[in-house]
Amino acid sequence: MRDKMEKETYFTDKRRRRVKLIFNPASGSSNASPIQLMDVISMLQQWKYVPEVYLTEPDSDFSQMVKDTMAQGVNMFVVCGGDGTVSAVAKEMKGLPATLGIIPTGTQNNVALSLSIPQDIPSAIALLRTGERTKIDMGLLDCAAGRTSFLEICSAGLLSSIFSAGDDIQHGHLERVGDFLSTLVSLTPSKIKILLDGKREIVRMGHLVLVTNMPYVGRHYQVGETAAFRDGLLDILIFSNLSKLKLLGRAFKGAKLGEPEDSGIEHFHARTVDMEATPSMQLMADGITLGEGPVHIELQRRTLAVMTKAPEPKRTKRSIGDGK
Repeated sequence: MRDKMEKETYFTDKRRRRVKLIFNPASGSSNASPIQLMDVISMLQQWKYVPEVYLTEPDSDFSQMVKDTMAQGVNMFVVCGGDGTVSAVAKEMKGLPATLGIIPTGTQNNVALSLSIPQDIPSAIALLRTGERTKIDMGLLDCAAGRTSFLEICSAGLLSSIFSAGDDIQHGHLERVGDFLSTLVSLTPSKIKILLDGKREIVRMGHLVLVTNMPYVGRHYQVGETAAFRDGLLDILIFSNLSKLKLLGRAFKGAKLGEPEDSGIEHFHARTVDMEATPSMQLMADGITLGEGPVHIELQRRTLAVMTKAPEPKRTKRSIGDGK
């Protein structure tokens, strides 16, 4: 019965429903955002949703927004934005009796890709009605900066250090190239100690560790199985014995499972991860920097409800002599 409640398919529910539409005007092409917002509102209304718009700002208080919205009797949150906005809202919805819908308009849209959510806006909106409500996992980390949740990825090392400059460059701010290169050159490898599930210890020299909950990260780099977001395990990737340039090339190029992986990349699975490094490595979770130092990471099972693509109906074999 519990599984049935956790997976509800909305094929026939066509009643009007209030939803909170979280719209990031800075996502995608900012010049198109006013027109895009009106289009999204119109399409939601066609599917009998009554959207209440919340425009994001750099200092948006998503925690208060979620509390206020649910106090008004609205328990569906539709995020129109990129991975950063989706993750920020998801973090505040964790464990609540609410449902997240995603309309991907960012640069990479890894969360949508991981959850099989269409990349085009009309299809993503249609899925809010025709899809399946699924409970997925999230990560929880504890470090010197405090406790926080993540939906997609926690990284330690090289990626965390160059993320800000790299993200700016990707969005056209070429003046950050100098910062990117100087940080890349100055970073040295660290001695990394990792304890998996409190019993398996791993010690490596390297530049980067990724702890992921989603199958796709970065430039659509596949790091886990397609159902990684609900398998009850974290994917841990340790990048050792790789030059910084080779490491970046591998990460940015991306790969699919089954393709030959570099011998300097080790892949593990665990429910908990304890990690420390000497020298200390920069920590980051879903694009938010968290300083340096030891970190404890654990998986939280089925803590967020998301609208995902409904499974294809199973075909039944026709019996001989059925007349068709």
